[in-house]
Amino acid sequence: MPSRLRKEKYFAKLNTLFAQYERMFIVGVDNVGSRQMQEIKIELRGKAEVLNGKNTQMRRAISNLSNERPEVWCLIEELKKNVAFVMTNGDLGEVKTVLEGNQKPAAARSGALAPVDVWIPKGPTGLDPAQTSFFQALNIPTKINKGSIEIIQDVQVIKAHTRVGPSEAALLNKLGKKPFNYGLVVQKVYEAGAVFDPSVLAISQEMLLGSVAAAIGNIAAVSLATNFPTQASLPYMVMNGFKEVAGVGLAADFIFEQIKKVKEMIDNPEAFASAAVAAAPTAAAAAGGGDAAPTAAAAAAPEEEEEEEAGGFDLFD
Repeated sequence: MPSRLRKEKYFAKLNTLFAQYERMFIVGVDNVGSRQMQEIKIELRGKAEVLNGKNTQMRRAISNLSNERPEVWCLIEELKKNVAFVMTNGDLGEVKTVLEGNQKPAAARSGALAPVDVWIPKGPTGLDPAQTSFFQALNIPTKINKGSIEIIQDVQVIKAHTRVGPSEAALLNKLGKKPFNYGLVVQKVYEAGAVFDPSVLAISQEMLLGSVAAAIGNIAAVSLATNFPTQASLPYMVMNGFKEVAGVGLAADFIFEQIKKVKEMIDNPEAFASAAVAAAPTAAAAAGGGDAAPTAAAAAAPEEEEEEEAGGFDLFD
C-alpha cells in the first residue's frame, strides 16, 4: 500500500476511535514485541482497543483532529519516546489490571535500559569451574564447592535506569536469569480533555468521603474560632448559643419551655436520683431474665450446707 494511503487510513482510524471512546491510557511500549502486543490486544478484546504508531504520525493525526476537537491537543505533549493509546469506555481500573497481568519476563540484553536493579543472590550457581571468567569480569567473589561455582555474597550487577553491559548480559544468560518484565506500562490517563497521573485510580470512594469529612471538620473549626458562620459551623454555633441563653435564663430565673426540664433537675435533684436508682433493678431484671431466680436459689444452697456441717459436730463427742 502506498505511503499516502497508509497515512490516510491511519488518520481515519484515529478519528473513528476518538469518536468512539471517551477515555484512554497513554502507555509505554518499550521492548514489547509484536507477538506480545497481539496477545495483549486479544486479552483486551471487548474491553479496550490499542492504537500505536510513529510519534510523528500520531502528532499529525491529533493536530488535524484538534481543529474539530480542541480538547485533544493536550495529548501531543505526551507523545514522547515509544508510546501508544489504550482506549476504552469501560472501567479504567479493570483495563489497567489486564495490562499489568500481561507483563512478560525477559532476559537482559546488552545495551538495553534496565528498568530495575538486578541482584544475584549468594549460593551455588550450577556452573562448572571453567565458567569462572564470567564472574571475574564483574569482580564477583566466588569459590568452588563440590565441583561448581558458588557466589559468596549477594551482589548487584545492574543498577536501574542504566544500560546493560555485555558482561552482565552474558552472565545473567548463563545463569538463566530473566530479571526484567516488559509490557504496556501506564504512564498517563486521558479523559474529557484532561491528562492526569494514573495514581488517582487508586483513590477509593471511602478515601474521598474521608477527605471530604476531614475538610468539613477543618472548615467548622476555623469558622468557630473566627466566629464566622458557615454551613459546616452553623449547627455548633446554634448549639453554643442555646447553651449561653439557657445559662442566662437559669441565672435570671427566667424559665422558658426549652429549659423547664433542666430547671426541675436543678431544683429537685433527689427526685431524679431516686428515679434513676429505682429504674436500675428493673433494668437489671429485664437484662437477666429468668436467670435471677436460679441464681438466688444457688446462692441459698451453700448456707444450708454450712448449717448442716455445723450441726454435725459436738464438742463432747
